[in-house]
Amino acid sequence: MLYESLLLVGVLALLFLVPNLIIAVVWQIVLPGWAHWLNIVAALGLYFVWLWHRDGRTLAMQTWHIRIVTVENGGTPSIQRAIVRFLLAWPSVLSVVGLLWALFDRDRQFLHDRLAGTRIVFRG
Repeated sequence: MLYESLLLVGVLALLFLVPNLIIAVVWQIVLPGWAHWLNIVAALGLYFVWLWHRDGRTLAMQTWHIRIVTVENGGTPSIQRAIVRFLLAWPSVLSVVGLLWALFDRDRQFLHDRLAGTRIVFRG
């Protein structure tokens, strides 16, 4: 998660900082705080959902040779399932409950994976 966070700095620079700089310079508008948070969540959502659906893994996951698959057939998640996983991951990770869940889960899966019908597997 730490490595993923480092990569997200670049993702947010591209999908959040650049558009906001363009808006501020071209139209001389500074968006309200809620719009910035909405932009951040949307940028992160695009990054995670697109990569999970496309190949089952983000850039950091490629490095660690792990991927997200569906429980039913082991394939890459649909866009809908990736969205559900993304939305469930926020409260799961931020509250730490979902991370601690993995310590007691029989398959060592996070709570948001269990609820979304996905799992993390180790393979290139």
